[in-house]
Amino acid sequence: MFDTEDYNYELPPGLIAQVPKKTRDRSRLLVVDPLNKSFEGRHFFDLPMLLRPGDLLVVNDTRVVPARLFGRKESGGRVEILVLEHPDSDGENPKTRACLVKSSKRPKNGSRLFFEQGILGQVREVLENGLVQIRFTGDVPIDALLEEKGHMPLPPYIKRGKESPHSQLDRERYQTVYSEKKGAIAAPTAGLHFTRDLIQRLKQTGVAVTSLTLHVGYGTFGPVRVKDIREHRLGEESYRIKPETAKAIERTRKEGGRVVAVGTTVVRALETASDPDGFIRPGQGKTDLLVIPGHSFKAVDVLITNFHLPKSSLLFLVSAFAGLDVIKDAYRHAIEDGYMFYSYGDAMMIL
Repeated sequence: MFDTEDYNYELPPGLIAQVPKKTRDRSRLLVVDPLNKSFEGRHFFDLPMLLRPGDLLVVNDTRVVPARLFGRKESGGRVEILVLEHPDSDGENPKTRACLVKSSKRPKNGSRLFFEQGILGQVREVLENGLVQIRFTGDVPIDALLEEKGHMPLPPYIKRGKESPHSQLDRERYQTVYSEKKGAIAAPTAGLHFTRDLIQRLKQTGVAVTSLTLHVGYGTFGPVRVKDIREHRLGEESYRIKPETAKAIERTRKEGGRVVAVGTTVVRALETASDPDGFIRPGQGKTDLLVIPGHSFKAVDVLITNFHLPKSSLLFLVSAFAGLDVIKDAYRHAIEDGYMFYSYGDAMMIL
C-alpha cells in the first residue's frame, strides 16, 4: 500500500489522449462504486442524471497561464522555458522567477537567453532538477509577453512543437470554462469536461455549484523518487476559499446533500482547510498536503477526476479515496474498454 511500485501500471500509448474531444462533455465517464466494487460506463453529459438535487459541486476556478516560451541562447541554440511563478495581478511583479529550462546543455549562472519583443532573461541561479532562477528585463513585463506569445504548458505526454496547428485550440481547451483567477501552470483537468450548458442543466436539476481557487504548481507533477510514498514531499500551492463557499458546504451537509469535488486540487484544498468535523475554514494559505491511503476524508463525499499517471501523487490520492484495489480494477477496466487517459482524456466519478 505504501510501496511506489503498487501504483504502477502499463498503458498502451494509443490511449494517451493527444487532443480533446470535439465537444467537452462528450468525454466518457466511468462511474466507480467502491462499496459494491462496480463500474458503469456513462458520458460526462449524463451528470445531471447521476447527481442528486441538494448535491454541491465544488470546482477550481484557477486559470492556466500560457507560461511556455521559446527563445535562443547566446550561442544561437534553441531554448524552451516554463515560467513557474505567477504573482497575483494586484500584487508585486517580480522580475526574477523560478523556471524550468529545456535546452541541449544545462544553463550556467550568468548566461543570457533571448526572447521575443526584446525580452532578455539572465540566469541568476541554477537549482536542481532543471530548475533555474531567471531575471527578466526588457521593454515589456514578462507577464505581458506570456499572455501574448506564450504557449500553454501542456504535459510532456501531449506532443506539440513550436508551430503546432493545435496551439490555438490548446489555448481554449486546456482551460476550464469557469476559469477566472490566473496563476496555474497546469489545468485542473477534471473540470475540462464541463460546458456552460451542462452547468446550467445541473443547476436546473437542483445541484448547486460553488468554487475555490488552488493554483496548480510544479510540485503536483514532480516525479516520485522514493520507494515509500509516505516519504514523498509535495511543493506548496496557494489556495483561497471564499466564505460563501464554506457556507455552501456547511449548508449542504446540514441538508443531507453530498459535497462533490471536481478534481484532486479541490480535494486537497478542502481537506487542508477542514477541521476534524468537516467544517471548512475560509481564507487563503498554502498547502503541501499529500493524500495517501489511510487519510481520513472529512470534507468530500464524491470525487470527479481524470485518469492519472502511474506512480504519481494524484494516483495516491484517488487510491486513498476509493481504495487501492478498487482503483487498480477501475484502471484495468478502463484500459480494456478503450478509455482515453490523462489531461485530454476521459473521466471517472468515484461515489
